[in-house]
Amino acid sequence: MADLLTNAWTPPGPAMLFCPADRPDRYKKALERADVVILDLEDAVGPENRPAAREALIANPIDPGRVVVRINPATTGDYRRDLAAIAETDYRVVMQAKAETPESVIETALQTIALVETPLGATRVNEIAAVSNCIGLMWGAEDLVAGLGGKSSRFGADEKKPGTYRDVALWVRSATRLAAAAYGKFAVDSVHLDIEDVEGLVDEIRDAVALGYTATACIHPSQVAHIQAGYQPTDDEIVWAKKVVAGSEDHLGGVFSIDGQMVDGPVLRQAQAVLARAGA
Repeated sequence: MADLLTNAWTPPGPAMLFCPADRPDRYKKALERADVVILDLEDAVGPENRPAAREALIANPIDPGRVVVRINPATTGDYRRDLAAIAETDYRVVMQAKAETPESVIETALQTIALVETPLGATRVNEIAAVSNCIGLMWGAEDLVAGLGGKSSRFGADEKKPGTYRDVALWVRSATRLAAAAYGKFAVDSVHLDIEDVEGLVDEIRDAVALGYTATACIHPSQVAHIQAGYQPTDDEIVWAKKVVAGSEDHLGGVFSIDGQMVDGPVLRQAQAVLARAGA
């Protein structure tokens, strides 16, 4: 298992686009638009179409370095069938839907992004993140709320803060991000289902970037450009970050100030993160 993480996969860019695995005609188009394509064998495919989806997965290969395959929950018969199909491909990164136990991640024997989207998974997120072949975490709101017996993860138009997440969803989002950081794994923010709500999407991207998320998943090609732009630092942010890094070198890592702002170790690491996102 340790060999899997010798060269652990990380998203080559921030926009991760879901694509139904039973629509091979969309595979290459999705890959042209997004940084990563998530070929979905779970929710995007009806149970009756999953055998055909697995056949399509095998018969229509695309760049394995930019593909994640979402597999069905470990409690279903489709889980084993999905893994058997993946074994006939060059894909070696999976997303475990409704991850609830460390064992379900271990049993994939593949580099795995654990999707935390059930009450049980949320309460075990730290145990799941600690698994050696768990390379990243993503969280999901809709299955989470369904598992609570609720009706909506977001506030409605007639409520305060319309369109934003309710507190329980935000708690799981925060817990997932913290667990990923605690165990040195990358974190992927959840999808924004309201495709027309560009303003809401952009706000969530800004927050994800501020909290150190590596990527944001999406369900529509029109969302990709907003994600890519949101994760790219502005020119002013890059200038500030370079000044901080250079100042730290001049002061031998000690505390100093730039433009009235005190700079210490945490601020230096934030500046380094900005430059890493910029590729500078």
